[in-house]
Amino acid sequence: MVVRLKDVAEHAGVSIKTVSNVVRGEAHVSEATRERVLRSISELGYRPHASARHLRTGRSGILALAVPDLAAPYFAELAAAVIAAAKGMSYTVLIEETGGDPEEELRIACGLGSSLIDGVLLSPLRLDQEALASRPRRVPLVLLGERDYELPVDHVLIDNVAAAREVTAHLLSLGHTRVAAIGAQRGAASATAQQRVRGYQEALYRAGVPYDPALTCEVSAYRLADGVRAMRSLLDLPEPPEAVFCFNDLLAAGAVRAAADRGLGVPRDVAIAGFDDVELSQFSVPSLTTVAPDKAELARLAVTALLRRIADDSAEEPPAVLYAGHRLVVRESSGADTP
Repeated sequence: MVVRLKDVAEHAGVSIKTVSNVVRGEAHVSEATRERVLRSISELGYRPHASARHLRTGRSGILALAVPDLAAPYFAELAAAVIAAAKGMSYTVLIEETGGDPEEELRIACGLGSSLIDGVLLSPLRLDQEALASRPRRVPLVLLGERDYELPVDHVLIDNVAAAREVTAHLLSLGHTRVAAIGAQRGAASATAQQRVRGYQEALYRAGVPYDPALTCEVSAYRLADGVRAMRSLLDLPEPPEAVFCFNDLLAAGAVRAAADRGLGVPRDVAIAGFDDVELSQFSVPSLTTVAPDKAELARLAVTALLRRIADDSAEEPPAVLYAGHRLVVRESSGADTP
């Protein structure tokens, strides 16, 4: 059975024109109505006729998504969510990996030098604000991630400070007072790390636990080996931590390995929690307590915002800062009772 625009309109209880506006990413649709129409599109399996629409609008139907590292499970899973969200709007996504190279980030922000790109979703690491503001080609752009930019572009992110505060408070609630953090960074690419350090410190303050700088470990990257090295340094302290908050799940998995190498049990001897809720966190041994950003919502917010700008990139509409949700997923590695 072919699902028509009319079928979606009837299912959502709106006009055909409203459904058409949502599919085209038009700005003048309330968020509640947009959500209702998108649910109906998903439930009915409606797919717009891409070639007809693109011929009519003069657009290619191609979006670019640029992330620093596709080998990182979080970015791979986020890319899959963006592809799914864009497919529902009959758009194709071109994936680019920047490696955190500022020149590559700027090239992609400018639309890859190609008129075939309708818009760009970019997760920048080192691209500075002045370079981004002076990009020569004004292709519609939406930023992803936690770096702060004062630019007239939409920005989609999660509340990293609140999320870090929640996971640290969870570890403290289990009776641990020496709670360490793995993942601090310095420099231009450290916005996410700085926000998570801030949330960690706020949780300690609220619990009346003094902040000990020796328990905050810096890393050069968020990979397994970095987690192993940082955890070893913590375990070498005269008074090792009772619990560790790692700023992503790969760091946490590395920390679990380092503890096992010392003959320590997780969570018996040290509790460990991560961040991102990538697939491995559910199936590792022990399974990881972690913060789960709503990747599907991040993708939906980003794609919808970008299509809105593509449809009407009006300077009169102020840039939006859009927050996706997150939740704490408690599993075996923290030692708490799980459902």
